[in-house]
Amino acid sequence: MANHPSALKRAKQNKVRRTRNAGVKSKIKTGVKQYLQGLEGSTQETAKPALNRAISLIDRASSKGVLHRRTASRKISRLTRKFNKLAGQTAV
Repeated sequence: MANHPSALKRAKQNKVRRTRNAGVKSKIKTGVKQYLQGLEGSTQETAKPALNRAISLIDRASSKGVLHRRTASRKISRLTRKFNKLAGQTAV
């Protein structure tokens, strides 16, 4: 455990940030899971709102610094690719 006053403060700040970030990450995981579950057996029109919500959650986390911007971009790209693949399946 930290002994210096500045180290004690830093430990306290890290704890607060860790719990706050955990909540944000949990919301992201829930949103992405709901999108992926809704993606199966649905059309683009029904999946679009869930995709937009998941992207919004990821963007918000990225702007807060919870996720690195490239990590957020990668996650959004993968979700969008799945959405576009759905469009290809329904067209056939």
